[in-house]
Amino acid sequence: MKIVIFGLTVSSSWGNGHATLWRALIAALTARGHRVVFFEKDVAYYAGHHRDLHELRDGELLFYNEFGAAAEVARCHLADADVGMVTSYCPDGRAASEMVLSSPAKIRAFYDLDTPVTLANLEAGQVPAYLPEQGLGDFDLVLSYTGGRALEQLGTMLGARRVAPLYGHVGPAVHRPVEPVERYRADLSYLGTYAADRQSTLEQLFIEPARVLRDRRFLIGGAQYPADFPWTSNIYFVRHMPPPQHPDFFCSSRLTLNVTRRAMAEYGFCPSGRLFEAAACGAPVLTDWWEGLETFFDPWREVLVARSSAEAIAAIEMSDAALRRMAVAARERTLSEHTSARRAADFEAAVNDVMTGAAARDAEPTARMGG
Repeated sequence: MKIVIFGLTVSSSWGNGHATLWRALIAALTARGHRVVFFEKDVAYYAGHHRDLHELRDGELLFYNEFGAAAEVARCHLADADVGMVTSYCPDGRAASEMVLSSPAKIRAFYDLDTPVTLANLEAGQVPAYLPEQGLGDFDLVLSYTGGRALEQLGTMLGARRVAPLYGHVGPAVHRPVEPVERYRADLSYLGTYAADRQSTLEQLFIEPARVLRDRRFLIGGAQYPADFPWTSNIYFVRHMPPPQHPDFFCSSRLTLNVTRRAMAEYGFCPSGRLFEAAACGAPVLTDWWEGLETFFDPWREVLVARSSAEAIAAIEMSDAALRRMAVAARERTLSEHTSARRAADFEAAVNDVMTGAAARDAEPTARMGG
């Protein structure tokens, strides 16, 4: 298949979770014989030292400054595309959707990697700028990073006719066990961009344990942390970790924390990409709880779950042997069910279901009028 995508970014992992996912998924799709063309607006925020990838080894990355200037090239690619896709937070989502929906692409798709945010905005009476004003009813397929009840609401609130989950995933070639790095050594680590809606959980499961366990070492890696963040003397900081350095970070911790953004946690069935990354690296994982967690990992056998500071402290004080057993189990589960190759197969299945349904409808005999 030829797949043409209009998305947020694949070139910069700075301050977003899209890029790492797209890099791994594009590599997996290419390995399965598909061709991927990704259109990305060349915005100032992701340019310069924030850009940690300049070309796709496994696909074609096309930068543009203004969507109108890229229109001719985009239409040419869509003319022979099997799938034309627009994603959430695409800077030109409405214009790209209009182009995809009017194109001869066999399947016109929308992929919402931020479904709970989309739905929360709609409930507040705000239509996100990346959505077509008429909703999603004109697309042949709507993919969602979030499962559960969010899938039904994409239909009821946005008119999506065919919805399928396409969850987070990990590329094992990038995220794998490596030797610990001393500067990233920690009893508990946390890797994530600062987000205000994660802060209360981070305070409960990370900062408060650091205040109590003064002899333990805590480490945060990420971007956009404010000056008034409640640091303690035993919390250390690494500013922005490019994806190739994630294994060094995870594998240097006795335990690493996953915190789900509030909207994702409230909807459930929305595992963070970091959860899969850490597990693939063989790092023991402590996570907040959310509905559907057991769909992806077995709580307390493959991952630890904490709902309070006391439970987080108890997890930190577990033996190395117990943590190691869980890490091995979680890595095995991840390599079996949560790789980018597995999601590429899920994507193929969703597209083929739509194509098969369309072919069946086209093959139905036309009823004849009269007696």
